[in-house]
Amino acid sequence: MASLMDELLLTMDGEAEQYEKLISLNGKKKDSIIYKKLDVLEDITVKEQAIADTLRVLEKKRLSILNSIGQVMGHDGEQVTVSWMIDNLANQPVQQKKLSQAKDKLVKVADDAQVLNFQTQNLLRQALEMVEFDITLIKSAKQAPQTSNYGRNAETTGNILGNRGFDAKQ
Repeated sequence: MASLMDELLLTMDGEAEQYEKLISLNGKKKDSIIYKKLDVLEDITVKEQAIADTLRVLEKKRLSILNSIGQVMGHDGEQVTVSWMIDNLANQPVQQKKLSQAKDKLVKVADDAQVLNFQTQNLLRQALEMVEFDITLIKSAKQAPQTSNYGRNAETTGNILGNRGFDAKQ
């Protein structure tokens, strides 16, 4: 059981380290979005994907370890969580404290990463809105306004001004 507990703590520490890596990449990601450095953003995205893959592996490992601990403790088939482990380690205060600290650290860095991801998502949304605005502005600049020429029925003829600017002869 002690080796399983040590392995669980190491796995949770590994997860926290991966989340910290994500957090450290976020500053570079924001700068690359703001300054439109798409090559840097692409590199960061590749790194983030690798970290996400590692996090998935560590999460599966953590769940497997928790399942093994549940079997050792006679709770086979039950959903064993870290919180459940903390509650059931009352007779082992040292292990309980270590596990509680590891859980608190993991929850904090995961929450921090989630907040930063939300901020980055909003930044990307704003960047896309600016691109859309720029496209609309460019399209409208190429279209000339209709003239105020009226036909027989007192409706505009729909003639469009040319791109020549002035029609003055010199």
